[in-house]
Amino acid sequence: MSKLYKLGVIGSPIDHSLSPFIHSRFGRQENINLDYRAYKVEDENLEAFVKEFFLSKDAKGLNITLPHKKSVARIIKNLSDEASFIDAVNTINKISNKLHALSTDGEGLIKDMDEKNIKIKNQNILVLGAGAAVESVLFKIIQSKPKSITLINRTEEKSKKLHSKYLHMIDISLGLGANNYDLVINGSSAGLTGNFLPPEDTFFNEKTVFYDLNYSLTGTAFCNWADNISDHSYDGMGMLISQAALSFYEWFGVLPSTTSIADELRDLRN
Repeated sequence: MSKLYKLGVIGSPIDHSLSPFIHSRFGRQENINLDYRAYKVEDENLEAFVKEFFLSKDAKGLNITLPHKKSVARIIKNLSDEASFIDAVNTINKISNKLHALSTDGEGLIKDMDEKNIKIKNQNILVLGAGAAVESVLFKIIQSKPKSITLINRTEEKSKKLHSKYLHMIDISLGLGANNYDLVINGSSAGLTGNFLPPEDTFFNEKTVFYDLNYSLTGTAFCNWADNISDHSYDGMGMLISQAALSFYEWFGVLPSTTSIADELRDLRN
């Protein structure tokens, strides 16, 4: 029998996670024997859980989701350059009995946007939210050279913190201006919970592209709002699959195809 690899995703809440479904399909596709499970872990148990998980000789990696992306970045000593800068991780990889952490979120977003022909370069972009979900992708968005970025968040302190952190890379506006936005990216969890308060419609038109970092089999509040403005609205399902494939690559050195997984998840929605 082939070696069994122990994997998982940790977060709270975690019941909604599709990562076990996705990675089980990747393992079957690549003929890799893996046991991937979702674990609900609270803040006070986080460090102990990670330590205990990797005591197993079969443990290979973990994915990290909200609210632990920043906390885990402070637990693991060996961080990628990007993870160190953004102070957030979504993947732990055990290599030669040492734990290494990185983030595949930003690259996963860019990969999914490329596949959907969503342009970032020279675009006016509005980003909603300033928490860990936004910070995990903002670095890669800025590297793709947008024309402008506007950031709005309910907590002004968080917005200002991101503004100062990325000021050397791009001038980020902290309030809605006169621009019509080409692309709106929602990183606020309110887009999923239904507490989403949309900005004024006057900043958008039927050509505006709307992208929610959240995902749901039943649709998100953000996408439901955006559907009334434009035919170009997407939730984060494609990003979820792409970042998962990149995590799988980090663990096993092979990049699985995402096409069949995307088809299966679309079927679950119908």
